[in-house]
Amino acid sequence: MLLDFHKLGAWKWLLSGICALMTLFLLMPILFIIALSFGDSRWLIFPPPGWTLKWYEELFADPRWIGAALTSAKIATIVMVLSVALGLLVSLALVRGKFRGRAVLRAFFLTPMVLPVIIVAVALYAAFLRLGLNGTLVGFVIAHLIVALPFSVITISGALETFDPAIEDAAILCGASPWEARFRVTLPAISHGLFSAAIFSFLISWDEVVLAIFMASPGLQTLPVKVWTTLRQDLTPVIAAASTLLVVLTVLLMIVAALIRKGKSR
Repeated sequence: MLLDFHKLGAWKWLLSGICALMTLFLLMPILFIIALSFGDSRWLIFPPPGWTLKWYEELFADPRWIGAALTSAKIATIVMVLSVALGLLVSLALVRGKFRGRAVLRAFFLTPMVLPVIIVAVALYAAFLRLGLNGTLVGFVIAHLIVALPFSVITISGALETFDPAIEDAAILCGASPWEARFRVTLPAISHGLFSAAIFSFLISWDEVVLAIFMASPGLQTLPVKVWTTLRQDLTPVIAAASTLLVVLTVLLMIVAALIRKGKSR
């Protein structure tokens, strides 16, 4: 038995080491980008010969970068609100509804997660050319909403499935109307799912580059598109600084989502 315990401990340390190496391997490109954003060389050289904040100063001094960041934040916020609102309605129908074809409808809403993004982008580009939505804020929002909505549906549906509808029925029996019971009982109970859906929807829109490239115009570009176009023209460390800010915001929001889920599970 003692030998088995030692073997189990050895396997545990081995698996922990493998996981640590895989994590380091996956994080290494991100760590390189962060290091390059502080390097004092005008070229993307690793390791950097020195350290500076010059590239962040150039980034925040350039109105084109600031404008692209504000555009990304504006589109992502609109997509987040619409995605949560529509995701809640769809999830209520899929979880609470009893009708034929419910499984087919669920698969339909999850299709954008299965299809390659480039296929969705080409299809939307062709459709929006006819509708005159290319290069517009509405076109951006619709395109990003299509890829963000499945994540809201999955997250909110999961929260609804763990909520006992008998509690809502009890509120109705106590005199509340069905919609009042949903707003005052159901929504607070699934708030962790709503917050998680909001964070994921924001991040999907904030980081999306393939759809954004097809939707962009000279006067309307998101931050990922600005990074992409600048990368094709000039390998300046300002790109690394912008990429670092994208990564930092993404990590912070993912930490918030993890804390929300952890707080709800207690």
